[in-house]
Amino acid sequence: MLVVGRSEVEALLDMAALIDALASAMADLSAGRASAPDRVAAMVPEREGFVAAMPGHVPSAGALTTKLVSVFPHNAGTPLPTHQALIVAFDPDTGEPTALLDGTAITAARTAACSALSARLLARADASVLALLGTGAQARSHARAMCRVRPIRHIRVAGRNPAHATALAAELSAELGLPAEAVATYAQALDGADIAAATTHAVDPVVRRPWLTPGVHVTSVGFNPAGREVDDATVADALVCVESRQAALAPFPAGSNDLLHPIRDGIITADHVHADLGELLTGSRPGRTAPAQITLYKSVGVAVQDAAAAALVVKAARERSVGTDIDLG
Repeated sequence: MLVVGRSEVEALLDMAALIDALASAMADLSAGRASAPDRVAAMVPEREGFVAAMPGHVPSAGALTTKLVSVFPHNAGTPLPTHQALIVAFDPDTGEPTALLDGTAITAARTAACSALSARLLARADASVLALLGTGAQARSHARAMCRVRPIRHIRVAGRNPAHATALAAELSAELGLPAEAVATYAQALDGADIAAATTHAVDPVVRRPWLTPGVHVTSVGFNPAGREVDDATVADALVCVESRQAALAPFPAGSNDLLHPIRDGIITADHVHADLGELLTGSRPGRTAPAQITLYKSVGVAVQDAAAAALVVKAARERSVGTDIDLG
């Protein structure tokens, strides 16, 4: 079995290649060629955390994996990430375990890559101002990914901790060679933004309809069982797209409160979810139809994303002789 650590995963995983691999995986999922059952979780209520299992099979990528991921929000502000994960890859012909990968870096990268894929499909071609809501690993990853698919020229960062927002803005400005500034509120970050990436653990929405500029593309990847990132009015007014209707509308721990709550409250129906990303990719559903249209990609994370990303890492690791081989026998 090949073991690949976090720093090795980060070095091996190319964002542009990952975005393209996820496009294939999402098309396979929508067409029924890939398998990704709803995730299950064991709860740790005293820490408001859980450990979830996410098996996935993407035949076109030769990928059969299972991710175990822990979500412990109280790790925020400590040396430990809020999301930590391991991925085991299996031989799809024999079921033999073939690789053990750090899943924390893969989760951060594949989540942002799929948001970037949604922006490639739904954001205006001239989108140049990016609002980052949140200051953690996902915010960093989203900034890098969005710059791959749209001509981003300015970044605004907002979060609960002003010092963290200032530090992230400086880091991104140096890394990406773009003006990046910290602002005091989420509303300021969103004012005039062409793309908004919400990456928080918010209880109360950080994306609110009055703060949005016409034509904005919103991506929301945050997950909090007790809350949501996007308000009802934004969901109601937006063209809403997801990775998978089945996953997004499933009960906890798979689905999204951002969609389930307005459905529960009669503000929208399940039919308001316009399309899976795979349907946009194949052309079976249309994307943006007007420059001023607000589009929303609500992500819950699906296992085919992890499987496609893991396949890229394992292939690159084998080609470059990276990682450690161990014998489980």
